[in-house]
Amino acid sequence: MIDRLLEDFAARRAPALARAVSIVENRRSGAEALLAKLHPRINRARRIGLTGPPGAGKSTVTMQMARLFREAGLTVGVIAVDPTSPFSGGALLGDRVRMEAVALDPGVFIRSMATRGSLGGLSSATRDVCDVLDAFGFDRILIETVGVGQSELEIAHTADSSVVILVPESGDSIQTLKAGLMEIADIFAVNKCDRPGGERLVHELELMLGLRGGESLQNVPAHHGVDLRAANPARAARKAAADATAGQWTPPVLKLVAKDAAGIPELITALDKHFVYLESSGALRERRRQRLRDRVRDAVDHRVRARLWGAPSTAAWVDDQMSALEAGTTAPLAVADTLLSRSVQLLGPSDGADS
Repeated sequence: MIDRLLEDFAARRAPALARAVSIVENRRSGAEALLAKLHPRINRARRIGLTGPPGAGKSTVTMQMARLFREAGLTVGVIAVDPTSPFSGGALLGDRVRMEAVALDPGVFIRSMATRGSLGGLSSATRDVCDVLDAFGFDRILIETVGVGQSELEIAHTADSSVVILVPESGDSIQTLKAGLMEIADIFAVNKCDRPGGERLVHELELMLGLRGGESLQNVPAHHGVDLRAANPARAARKAAADATAGQWTPPVLKLVAKDAAGIPELITALDKHFVYLESSGALRERRRQRLRDRVRDAVDHRVRARLWGAPSTAAWVDDQMSALEAGTTAPLAVADTLLSRSVQLLGPSDGADS
């Protein structure tokens, strides 16, 4: 069955792609074998993450980027991660509806995925589906997260370049920055910048970038005759972001009005510039190597949980420890250590039952 699917997949037949994505996303029988066969074909596509608070216009930005990529002759895979339906377990919003302008383009593949309780703003199977799209031959893969909160920063470990999209009405922008977005953003995009507060948010972002990078303190004379204009952190960050010869990357802050496609060409140019930086600095190879490390760690975590807690003897043994735990004669950490020691055989090589 897998061999026939791989033949159709290699022939770039759309039904084979959709079927492969479903097998991997739902972890059906044969998913691991399929991913193993596809692994040699990955790391050819550029993976671009788009994240930000709910209502920032991520889907509109994604649609406009896909449209411009198609005009440039590039194929595009889109993974849109949405909240989980409490009834069906599927994606709640369905981004195909909001991306109608590109949804019927044969060079665009859109997959809405449910988080299914996964933290990090992504589905637990998102990285696997990215690999499937990459192996199929898409030039660009756009990964749109569910609206981010303080824990939803996994996109930085999934994409080559991460775009953080904010809007003036998101609230206190400084509070937004505390969510860790400053650390994961390769590019900031202020969408709906035609609304009141847009310019202020751009300035505040540049100010924070300048203060974080310390650009405003470089080459400043230590005397009372300091030119305060030269020490402006926002201006320093803006200058550093525009410097193509700089040895480090300073995220640019771009202005968008995505519904009118305003600023989208500049965003794509910034992404191209960032990719050149990643390649020339060696950061691209390191990011992709770290992504592989994360995949190994995720696989181990999944298998350990499945084997350990799936064994009836584990639950029975833990129940036997309850009396001692309640009496205070032993502690949870001691029970955990003992459980790991007695479960070595369970954690050994698989007999293939879970592959």
